Amino acid sequence: MDKMEILDRLETVIASRKGGDADKSYVAKLFKKGRQKIAQKVGEEGVECALAAVMGDRDEIISESADLLFHLMVLWADAGVSADDIFDELARREGVSGIEEKNARG
Repeated sequence: MDKMEILDRLETVIASRKGGDADKSYVAKLFKKGRQKIAQKVGEEGVECALAAVMGDRDEIISESADLLFHLMVLWADAGVSADDIFDELARREGVSGIEEKNARG
């Protein structure tokens, strides 16, 4: 299973749902509700993932992480951000101390 292929396919599917029929597509429904609702879903899934981690429930961590990544990718699409943009930023930070990077943000 090629991890990048999965993300690429998901990114393509999400983009294809923009402007789609909100009665037939959950993603189209999220886009129709707007960025605030999409961001709310990202927050909800993040909390659910964190709670699963605190409970030590591995299966729920996996499930909630998938939900979180999915909703985050919907948010990226809504904001005109691609997975490549995120990976480029991660690559830029590679080898940089987390403390140094955070301090550089000011």
